[in-house]
Amino acid sequence: MNIGIKRSITTGGKEISIETGKLAKQADGSVVLQMGNTVLLATVVAAPEAKDGVDFLPLTVDYKEKFAAAGRIPGGFFRREARPSEMEILIMRLVDRALRPLFPDDYHAEVQLMIQLLAYDGEHQPDALCGLAASAAIAVSNIPFNGPMSEVRVGRINGEYIINPTLSEMKQSDIDIMIAGTIKDIVMLEGEMQEISEMEMVEVIKLAHKSIIEQCQFQMDLAKEIATAFPKREYSHETHNEEVKQKVYDQCLEKCKEVARMGLANKAKRTELFDAIKTEFKAQFSEEELSEISGFISVYFSEVKKKAVRYVMLHEGKRLDGRKFDEIRPIWAEIDYLPMVHGSAVFTRGETQSLTTLTLGGKMDEQMIDNATFHGTEKFMLHYNFPPFSTGEAKPIRGTSRREIGHGNLALRALKPVLPDDNAYTIRLVSEILESNGSSSMATVCASTLALMDGGVQIKAPVSGIAMGLVADEGKFAVLSDILGDEDHLGDMDFKVTGTSKGITACQMDIKVDGLPYEVLIQALEQAKAGRLHILNKIIETIAVPNPDFKPQTPRIEAFNVPNDMIGAIIGPGGKIIQGLQKDTNTSITIEELENGEGRVQVMSNNGDDMKEAVRRIRQIAFPPQVEEGAEYEGKIKSLQAYGCFVEILPGTDGLIHISEFNWDKIAKMEDVCKEGDLVRFKVIGKDPKTKKWKLSRKVLLPRPERKENEQTTEQSQA
Repeated sequence: MNIGIKRSITTGGKEISIETGKLAKQADGSVVLQMGNTVLLATVVAAPEAKDGVDFLPLTVDYKEKFAAAGRIPGGFFRREARPSEMEILIMRLVDRALRPLFPDDYHAEVQLMIQLLAYDGEHQPDALCGLAASAAIAVSNIPFNGPMSEVRVGRINGEYIINPTLSEMKQSDIDIMIAGTIKDIVMLEGEMQEISEMEMVEVIKLAHKSIIEQCQFQMDLAKEIATAFPKREYSHETHNEEVKQKVYDQCLEKCKEVARMGLANKAKRTELFDAIKTEFKAQFSEEELSEISGFISVYFSEVKKKAVRYVMLHEGKRLDGRKFDEIRPIWAEIDYLPMVHGSAVFTRGETQSLTTLTLGGKMDEQMIDNATFHGTEKFMLHYNFPPFSTGEAKPIRGTSRREIGHGNLALRALKPVLPDDNAYTIRLVSEILESNGSSSMATVCASTLALMDGGVQIKAPVSGIAMGLVADEGKFAVLSDILGDEDHLGDMDFKVTGTSKGITACQMDIKVDGLPYEVLIQALEQAKAGRLHILNKIIETIAVPNPDFKPQTPRIEAFNVPNDMIGAIIGPGGKIIQGLQKDTNTSITIEELENGEGRVQVMSNNGDDMKEAVRRIRQIAFPPQVEEGAEYEGKIKSLQAYGCFVEILPGTDGLIHISEFNWDKIAKMEDVCKEGDLVRFKVIGKDPKTKKWKLSRKVLLPRPERKENEQTTEQSQA
């Protein structure tokens, strides 16, 4: 009985095992990967042939965390895994971006790669293993692939770099970078860090590549043991018409170069001129001829356009919009653009524009997250919206796209390191992209920085972002600052870098060609730094430091810690005390238990006096002064009884004013002289030895009434 093969490799001091030939054998390739007690199953299937008319790679990468992996049952009505969470989508994107460039350019068969988390030990993080598992599944299959590749996470604790750190180690790390590559090249990176330098970034990449090379060689050695992995399947997914191709090149190449030389900043005008060249070329053919060759014309014209633009850049030093390679598009920015919101900003760079709003909320506004690997809340959210009108298109909107989730997450990671350490608010930033011609995620970073400062959030430093590009061919290369959308599409690299004046806070890089020499990477980083600082100066010109206070419409929050054993007293039986406090003071009060054994109280209010009163009363309960016998107090009547009334001496502490101690005059019913909620002044006269309740007296603080004459006469006659 064939039970498969299992091999192991040690990376960063941690053992990773890969098993194949045991599970999911009907897939083209499948592996089970394990590190610690975290287990992944990766499978890949490719269609035998490409579908008619498909001229791209229809690659689908899916990642699913099974709740059983962590011994949990999903929440919600159906109690089963449903649509992907944002975290799952981000992991899919990490794998997709690393794999996609490594398939042959002319391979167009549908490929579906599925990764499932089957077991999770709470320490070994699955996202750092998904790339290796996915690539290994392809490596043991016969699917054409220019890999293998692998991904690793790099952390740093006290200056020491760690490959694939555990969750506990990551809590102490000041960087979190995921890097993917092949034996030869780096193909993708994404991460966040605490203002590191450009040279530290290069050092991280070099260190990661060593482990990536080891893991790629491990996959190649494993594949050699699998009989069905070789030879790779043959395919023919493209047909060509060399005659049409030659005509397109002969008649359109120089014309496209002329448009590229014009330096037009207007995207619509450039598109119009390129389209006119294509239309003119097609005019020489009859409708019958076009019905046969129109598809070829579109493919070859795209090639010609790309070749023309790249030639003009590399040989003539001219960009599409006329800028120098290191020149940033014109920038204008404005804060406090919208009334009523808690903060707002518009940031426009060239033809890319973001309108970002800030909303500040309390504990109850935190995002609830229910994933297999994480269950809790998040108090910082950044949402990125990319409507079709931003590019002048009319398209249906079908929910939040994976791209929108990815761009929003990158901007969030860029800003997270500069949020104030003592921030009590739940923060939500929403970037609406109103115009787009490249670098909209970096515009989001800049607009979000401005909105935070406009809203009075005391960030540690402003953050700016820039997208870098690369064009390389025949030994020549050009590094482009602040790339356009067309330059991203026609170029070989998309490298986004964000940071403060001190260093880098986040980055994301996708490489579309083989080979990125480190000297080119270093130039890109240094050029990005200069551009980033230029943009940062534009932000500072708009607003240099955060506004000293929040907007008038922003709710005020005060948070403080209380002893853990006093949380129950603040809440009261059935929530009676805290509900009463919220009603009396018109505030919103939340309490959570902290890991250090204390409770965290958060009070939110739109009124300063209400806030002070709520805080005063909570502090009285949490840090109660001792009741002193003989001291005078004022408190509310809590309840009436036939024999007297119970009064609050201090929050959480009551006492009894007996009916005989309320007035000097005789009282028939307590209801005749007081009611619940009345404020009364009283003196503590002792403690009942049986009930341990404080005994109070109101009458001792009242003037004793003088005796009447008939009372005195009666006493004398009795004497």
